[in-house]
Amino acid sequence: MFGDRRKPRGSKNNVIKNGYLLKVWLIMAAKGSPERSKVLNFNIGVLGHVDSGKTSLAKALSSVASTAAFDKHPQSQERGITLDLGFSSFSIPIPEHLKDSGYDSVQFTLVDCPGHASLIRTIIGGAQIIDLMILVVDAIKGIQTQTAECLIIGEITCDHMIVALNKIDLFESSKRDAQISKISKRISKTLEATRFNGALIVPVAAAKPSEATDGQVDPIGIEKLIQVLSESVFVPNRSAEGPLIYSVDHCFPIRGQGTVMTGTVLNGSVHVNDNVEIPSLKLTKKVKSMQMFHQPVERAIQGDRVGICVTQFDPKSIERCLVCSPGALPTIFAGLFKVTKVRYHKLSCLTGSKLHVTIGHETIMAKTTFFGSTDSPSDASPSFNYGQEYSYQEELESNQEDGAVQSPATASKPSSVGGQYALVEFERPVIAAPHCVAIASKLDVDLHSNICRLAFYGNLLEHFTDKDYQQTILPRLRVFKIKSREGVVERMQDEKTLIGKGLFKRETKIQSFIGLQVTLSTGEEGMIEGAFGTTGKFRLNMPDGLKDETKLHLKTGGDKKKGKGSTEPPPSGASSTESGLSTVKIYLKFKRYIFDTEKKMIQ
Repeated sequence: MFGDRRKPRGSKNNVIKNGYLLKVWLIMAAKGSPERSKVLNFNIGVLGHVDSGKTSLAKALSSVASTAAFDKHPQSQERGITLDLGFSSFSIPIPEHLKDSGYDSVQFTLVDCPGHASLIRTIIGGAQIIDLMILVVDAIKGIQTQTAECLIIGEITCDHMIVALNKIDLFESSKRDAQISKISKRISKTLEATRFNGALIVPVAAAKPSEATDGQVDPIGIEKLIQVLSESVFVPNRSAEGPLIYSVDHCFPIRGQGTVMTGTVLNGSVHVNDNVEIPSLKLTKKVKSMQMFHQPVERAIQGDRVGICVTQFDPKSIERCLVCSPGALPTIFAGLFKVTKVRYHKLSCLTGSKLHVTIGHETIMAKTTFFGSTDSPSDASPSFNYGQEYSYQEELESNQEDGAVQSPATASKPSSVGGQYALVEFERPVIAAPHCVAIASKLDVDLHSNICRLAFYGNLLEHFTDKDYQQTILPRLRVFKIKSREGVVERMQDEKTLIGKGLFKRETKIQSFIGLQVTLSTGEEGMIEGAFGTTGKFRLNMPDGLKDETKLHLKTGGDKKKGKGSTEPPPSGASSTESGLSTVKIYLKFKRYIFDTEKKMIQ
């Protein structure tokens, strides 16, 4: 992108040897540097299980590689697997169905995501910048556990997908078509329960080994895949409005020029000579120049993959991070999210449990508290309503009637359990964009278990920048628990006064309960008037009096053992004990806001 750190990969001896792509690359090269406004940048996430051939596929498609492309991480080369996000690109003339869009060409930016299970946090960070997903499936092994997790991430973060059925060269030539048909039907059946029902499946062999030579021969099906991409491309909903939020995935110095950050614009726009902030370093730097895959530009907007050269700073001080317009990204200690449980996550998501929460490029342990809305579940407001009451939940419920995951941006189907929310309290402060998507996972689950580790996802509605938020903000949050207690009437003091026991312990401060309403098992309603003695007994006021049968029962000692020959039945609602005693029970129900520092009880 800058200097000699990125080299074209379009020679005849390179990986792009099929005639169609080489011709396209030569056409684009002959045009020279296109105007930025005439090029549509389209981000494609390449996801799949480890060793499914994602990087080989990206190489076979790409004509330009970025500084973070094709396993440039030293450990990636040593271990032979992708450990970090890789970025590369290729361009085609504008397809026929977009002739009236105002663009001359499409630049496909490929985001090669690692497939190893332990690197799922990196996948999530990269998936949030894609417009379309290529799910790479090993034709021999089919959909595996991490393939399914990548599919779910795709469901959460985008609406369009193509399946690349890779390694078809490993099938015997005589049986290849039949085996491709068989595995394709199996994949299509799996996709029926997802938002990608009907997704196209393209058989490919991204890197076919040749026994006759030590090199590689032409890939299979790449031309068809490019054709499908050309037919599937659309103009994403881009906007230059709002503050800049720029996701950085790589950083390096250029002597005499400054420090270059490469990444994707998530929101707003950036111009040469703008000031940008690096919140994690608390630095503000000036933009000196910008490039998009070798082409100098003056401006980049939401969705663009761009390299930004700023005034010098130590590139080793950051790795993956967010850069923004000055003051646009707060550092938060906690947040309120509207959340959805991943249907395929079979483990419980309990309140009070700690999960790995990926937000932006960071994955942080966080404590979760779940609660639900009593109002319409279809409420799609981007802000949180502090005036509303919410019901405390011991665990997050599954609120999808079908198998499809609904993305936070497009979900509109009401759930069977109403809107669900989570208070997420991070173990350390994190930089987060307003209304960003977060994904919670249980990454400590055994990698070899056949369990989906993605637990829930949601949009950030409110963020707390005050480290004392538990005292200053949470008391405003009206999340309640329903409490209930049960006691018995010990005796009737007069026709409107009862003495009860069993609701409180000796040490309970009964004055906190004065004025609360109670209901007798016989149907009458009363009010706690105060303590009676020091043993936890209490006095009840019955403003409407008691039923005649209740009074008769209490007057004749109905709560004592009946004498021989007694024919007096207990009143309706009175219960009999094993010893033959009948009692009138007292029921107390109230709700308590769990974040109320005064622990008041409300009915």
